[in-house]
Amino acid sequence: MIIDCHGHYTTAPKELEAYRQKQIADLKEPGRAASKGTLSITDDQIRETIEQAQLKLQRERGTDVTIFSPRAAGMSHHIGDATTSLHWSQHCNELIHRVCSLFPQNFVGVGQLPQTPGVPPGNCIDELVRCVKDFGFIGCNLNPDPSGGYWKDPPLTDKWWYPIYEKLVELDVPAMIHVSASCNPNFHTTGGHYINGDTTAFMQLITADLFKDFPTLKFIIPHGGGAVPYHWGRYRGIAQDLKKPLLKDHLLNNVFFDTCVYHQPGIDVLFKVIPVDNILFASEMVGAVRGIDPETGHYYDDTKRYVDALTISESDKRKVFEGNARRVYSRLKNKFPAST
Repeated sequence: MIIDCHGHYTTAPKELEAYRQKQIADLKEPGRAASKGTLSITDDQIRETIEQAQLKLQRERGTDVTIFSPRAAGMSHHIGDATTSLHWSQHCNELIHRVCSLFPQNFVGVGQLPQTPGVPPGNCIDELVRCVKDFGFIGCNLNPDPSGGYWKDPPLTDKWWYPIYEKLVELDVPAMIHVSASCNPNFHTTGGHYINGDTTAFMQLITADLFKDFPTLKFIIPHGGGAVPYHWGRYRGIAQDLKKPLLKDHLLNNVFFDTCVYHQPGIDVLFKVIPVDNILFASEMVGAVRGIDPETGHYYDDTKRYVDALTISESDKRKVFEGNARRVYSRLKNKFPAST
C-alpha cells in the first residue's frame, strides 16, 4: 500500500469559500459573527470535486490512500476570534469527514484545529477529540504561528502548548506542524511562510528538551523539512554548541519529514541526509505547485517518481511508502489493517 501522508481538500466546492467570505463579512456585525451558520454541499458535489482531482491523480500516479485534511492556507487562524475559528474549523472538519465516508478506501482524515493568536492551544482540545473519536481522524495539523507570519505566540517548546500535547499523547495521534496563510507582506504563503514555518519549528525543537516531557509525542514536519536537510550540518553544530544530544537522539525518535519536495535533486538530498526511518511519502498534490516541470515533462508534485528513482533498497522504499506512516499514524491500523 502506498500512503500519501499529506493531502488537503484544495478542490472543495465553491460553497465552502462562500461560507468563509460571509463569515468574514459578518465579523463587522457581532451578533451575526457569533453564529456557526450552515453549509449546504451535496454528496454529489463532493464526489465530483474528489473524483476529478485527488482521486483521479491517485489512480494515475499509483498511490492508494491519502491522509486528508482541510486546505492549509484556508485555516487562516488570524481571522476573527476564537469563535470564528471554531465554527470555521468545525465546518471544514465535517466536510473532510464526509469525503472520508464517501471514499473510505482512498482517504483518511486529519483535523484542523480552531487556533487563534493569543488564545491558549488547550482551547482546541474539544475539537481534536471530536475529530478523533467521532470522525475517526488519525491526526491533526498544528499551526506554530496562528498570527499568519508575525509569530506572536510562544515557541512550540513552551508550556503554553503542553495541554494540546498531553491530549495528542493520550489519543496516540501525531501532529503535522503546518502554518497557514501569511498576512505579512514580507512572506509569500507557500514559497516563504511555509518553508520558514518548517525550519523555525525544527530550530525551536533543537533549543529545548520537549521530548523528555513527551517521549511519545510525534511531529511531522512537511515540505521535506523546509531548509533543515540542506543545512543539517548547521543544525548539528548548533545542537552541539547548546550541549544537546546528537540530533538522532535529541529529536529523531519523535520528528519526521515528508517528501513534498518537487524535484529529484531535492529528494536526493533529503534521503542522503535524513534517516530513511524518518521519511514519510507525501505529495500534497493539487496543492501549492500544480504545473508541469518543463525539464522533465511531469508534474512537479508527482513525488512518487522521485522516490521510485532513488537507489535505495526495496525494503527502505516500503518503509517510506507505507511502514513509516503506519508507525507515526498508529490509528491507521483501525482503517487499513496491515497486510500479512
